[in-house]
Amino acid sequence: MAEAITKKQIKQLPIVPYEKIRERLQTGDIFFSSGSYTFSGIIQRLTKSAWSHVAIVYKDPELGRILILEAEPRIGIRLIPISKYLHDYKGTSRPYKGQIVMAKLNIKLEHEKIKKAISFGLDELTRPYDNWEIVRIMTRILFRIGKREKNKSYICSELVKSAFDKAGVGFHMKDTYISPQEIWTDKRIEPLFRLL
Repeated sequence: MAEAITKKQIKQLPIVPYEKIRERLQTGDIFFSSGSYTFSGIIQRLTKSAWSHVAIVYKDPELGRILILEAEPRIGIRLIPISKYLHDYKGTSRPYKGQIVMAKLNIKLEHEKIKKAISFGLDELTRPYDNWEIVRIMTRILFRIGKREKNKSYICSELVKSAFDKAGVGFHMKDTYISPQEIWTDKRIEPLFRLL
């Protein structure tokens, strides 16, 4: 189980060069980031967590690519090479400003179940990011109101939860929303290494 972690503790984890672990990454591994951006800080404060983002690894051995399936603000659901986070985040020629930790589920998942999770995510490509969901989550936290609306817009953790639901892996929600923190602290999550 991954214990709750602070941003300071994340920064103390040793960084492992991507080139050394690239081949070890597998489809279904989980990408966590702790950004140092304004929007990241809002998410971290709302969820009382060091994490601001979560995504799923998709490895395409035929093309030799390692991508993450994510829900990104203003963009929606997309596939992006992990290397973009490490070297050219948002076309800036600089790495992502923050920390990235890779993890995995420490349960045996059949290949067919992982395929269902990824297929679901691929079917959702280009769906919008739910920019208003952060405001709705804050309102639900303050007033203890349950989520009433089902829509096809996602925040990052909803996408990860929905994809793993398709594989029969449910993540426990402590409240009416799921955050990167709930996924991180799931008893089946095993941290692997820090990339940034």
